[in-house]
Amino acid sequence: MKKALYMLSEFSDRDFDWLMNAGKRKNVPAQEILIYEGEPTDAFYLVLQGTLAVSVEAMGGEEIARLGTGEIVGEMSFIDSRPPAATVKAVEDSLVWAIPRMKLAAKLLQDVEFACHFYHAIAVFLADRLRGTVSRLGYDQEHPPNDDESNVNPQVIDNLDLAKARLNWLLNRLRGS
Repeated sequence: MKKALYMLSEFSDRDFDWLMNAGKRKNVPAQEILIYEGEPTDAFYLVLQGTLAVSVEAMGGEEIARLGTGEIVGEMSFIDSRPPAATVKAVEDSLVWAIPRMKLAAKLLQDVEFACHFYHAIAVFLADRLRGTVSRLGYDQEHPPNDDESNVNPQVIDNLDLAKARLNWLLNRLRGS
């Protein structure tokens, strides 16, 4: 499942409006690095279009993942305030929604309801990512990894239609501008 849907399914309309007003469209040309491993990043990103490659220097710069439309980038560094653990580079011309780190941090401090929604969404999709990693490494033979909605908490599924509508609205709005 697209990780942004976890976030968008948790947010109220007011939260979503804030994200739209606080963020900005950023074009990322093919081969441009969006996030450098070990260097602080200044934004939290939602991939709107295109493909990004994730690589880790400790593995010789080998690509370990690809991220596409609806994925979140930069969430780990935002949460733990440590430099990114990987480099993220555009494989093709891509478009992201960039939410400045300082704006997001200030909003989280000032708006308890928004903070609850944000941190719950981050926790859910980081838990999902960890489960997927454990399964891919072969530690969870009973639950092989999949990217469908069959293993998702029913409460999250209830909100997915709204989350998908929000993501599609944002994509359509940006394509028109």
